[in-house]
Amino acid sequence: MDLIIVESPSKAKTISKYLKGKYRVDASGGHIRDLPQKTLGVSIDKNFEPRYVTSPGKEETIRRLTEEAKKAGKVYLATDPDREGEAISWHLQTVLGLDADKENRIEFNEISPKAVARALEHPRKINYNLVDAQQARRVLDRLVGYKLSPLLNSKIRNGLSAGRVQSVALRLVVDREREIQAFVPEEYWTITAELQDGEKKFSPFRATLEKRGGKKLKIGNREQADEALSVLGGGVYSVTSVKKTVARSHAPAPFTTSTLQQDASNKLGMTAPETMLMAQHLYEGLDVEGEGHIAFVTYIRTDSTRISEDAQRDALAFIAEKYGTEYCPAKPNVYASKKGAQDAHEAIRPIDISLTPERAKKMLDKKHFNVYKLIYERFLASQMAEALYDSMQIEIGNGGYGLKASGKTLRFAGFTAVYQESKKEDEEESSGKLLPPLKEGDALTQLALKPEQKFTKPPVRYTDASLVKAMEDKGIGRPSTYASIISVLNKRKYVEKDGKYMLPTEIAYRITDMLVKYFTDVMDVGFTADMEEKLDDIEEGGKDWHSIISAFYPPFEEKLRFAGTDGDELTDILCEKCGRPMIRKNGKYGKYLACTGYPACSNIVSEGQAETTDTPCPKCGAMMTVKTGRFGKFLACPNYPKCKSTLPFEETPKKETVLEGVCPDCGKPTKRLFSRTGKPYFGCSGYPACKFMSWDQPTGEKCPSCGGPIVKTQKGVLKCGNRECGYKPPQEKAE
Repeated sequence: MDLIIVESPSKAKTISKYLKGKYRVDASGGHIRDLPQKTLGVSIDKNFEPRYVTSPGKEETIRRLTEEAKKAGKVYLATDPDREGEAISWHLQTVLGLDADKENRIEFNEISPKAVARALEHPRKINYNLVDAQQARRVLDRLVGYKLSPLLNSKIRNGLSAGRVQSVALRLVVDREREIQAFVPEEYWTITAELQDGEKKFSPFRATLEKRGGKKLKIGNREQADEALSVLGGGVYSVTSVKKTVARSHAPAPFTTSTLQQDASNKLGMTAPETMLMAQHLYEGLDVEGEGHIAFVTYIRTDSTRISEDAQRDALAFIAEKYGTEYCPAKPNVYASKKGAQDAHEAIRPIDISLTPERAKKMLDKKHFNVYKLIYERFLASQMAEALYDSMQIEIGNGGYGLKASGKTLRFAGFTAVYQESKKEDEEESSGKLLPPLKEGDALTQLALKPEQKFTKPPVRYTDASLVKAMEDKGIGRPSTYASIISVLNKRKYVEKDGKYMLPTEIAYRITDMLVKYFTDVMDVGFTADMEEKLDDIEEGGKDWHSIISAFYPPFEEKLRFAGTDGDELTDILCEKCGRPMIRKNGKYGKYLACTGYPACSNIVSEGQAETTDTPCPKCGAMMTVKTGRFGKFLACPNYPKCKSTLPFEETPKKETVLEGVCPDCGKPTKRLFSRTGKPYFGCSGYPACKFMSWDQPTGEKCPSCGGPIVKTQKGVLKCGNRECGYKPPQEKAE
């Protein structure tokens, strides 16, 4: 008996039922070999060759499959139809000792009797381009993850991990949150008029102020709003134009992995990992009472919107029978896949169009049913005719201002008889609203005029759906990785949920800031997308995967070495100016804190309780502090690195501090101090809050001429401390 090896026991059970005992079907349980868990497993000095080991717990599986392969007439490898599945088949072929020159690889996009039979009729050899593309991704991700994670643990804290795609996805969440934090709302006003035809034949309707003098109007404050209200309230409304059109809405494409996750999040409130789990079960097959083990949908990891001719023909026949031929498009709908899509498989669709949601509801639990219903209805709708709407737009003038009213009513349901897309706010306002049959020149009566103050809103936080869409749009990751990336971000507590929205945790900021600082390219969205294209080139063009890793690794290793030896250390201290984490840096004269937002934020703070002396800095005047260097103590300016002035410690005269004089700025006593050359001067005892200094003793009085301090020289002469002033008070006041 021939042997068919698949990945999951559930899939094996479904195929076995369809083949009715003619083949033995067994499962590998996923990968039987992989890179080792606790070591790098990549020989960097040997052209980055991976070192594969038996996956933990798979020894018995390998023994069983080896015995079965020896007894079998032919062995067919029927793992999933993608890079990962191809790699698993290659590992099975290697471990089981199968002939690499034989055509023993079969694949199918759906698990149905017809698809399995067709696959068995057309076996092929292992596609090594697919295998190499998977190996390249695995090695690349291993190098990045295994090298960056220990760095995070040493620089920030233990238990952290980084990933080539995971860390870029996290950066999207962090950057979005910082956009929100930095957002400054702008005021704007809307004005809505409730109007009715002059003869009151028709129901009132609402129009929104949009223009002034024929140009787009933006009302930014109350004064501008009051000006418009005054003109509108005292003027006459008349219809300036009426446009009636038939608007068309084309059916949406069938689901890809990304759009399925987005729709399930928006409509069912399901997370991406949860959606993919339900979809995986529907693809592999489920036990159904009275039916046995059956599969419901086609392969669920795809970025293609293409469907087979058979599926399209069956769908159109079903639509014509159930809804009528008018619901079938004049030409079958064809959808272009997004740029960069691999297009290796069909879109996600039901295997059997006759298995309606009504029938499936009796077979499936709630969550599986909800996902199946979503897939079914989206696919059926994708093959239906356009929806038609009677659309009407009325433009109204009053005193140089222009208002607009829009309405849309359904003429022909088309695909909307089956599937409703999520509507935007402006679409919801106009949909279903019937406007009166007015004509140009008609006069209107104002029933009410409503001004409303509003403020612009910050960007919306990411949800599972919008993050998946962002990753897809930016070319980050692939359909098979979206759900697992989101799962890791949640599991590692790099994000937390506020309802359906993602909020980065404090550790997410620190991880992102550190990786962006040292590994700009790895954390760059464009760089990551470009790497995905290079991996596609391996699959599609047979490009040598070693060359891609060889080009990436040397500069990455150099950055890694610098980051590991750099003395900078992320702290829990937040910048007082911008709120970002501060980095502890080792400067020439000791440690200091610098903002991670540099150069946008250049905040620098001296760290430590250094001993402050009475010696002012000869460059900036700040009181110098005692530091200890390689050759003993020395004086350093506390404003380092802005001021790098230093003085020898030994030359500092040790004089007793004497309070003499009164500070003219704050009224506190001044201290007699000495410079490094021994020259006396006076400084405020309230330093550093008050930074007053003078070579002459201040009296606390102010010059009546210029406002400068009145000081007493060493000879007892009173004068203004401002050299340019020259004022001298009566000397008798000094006695």
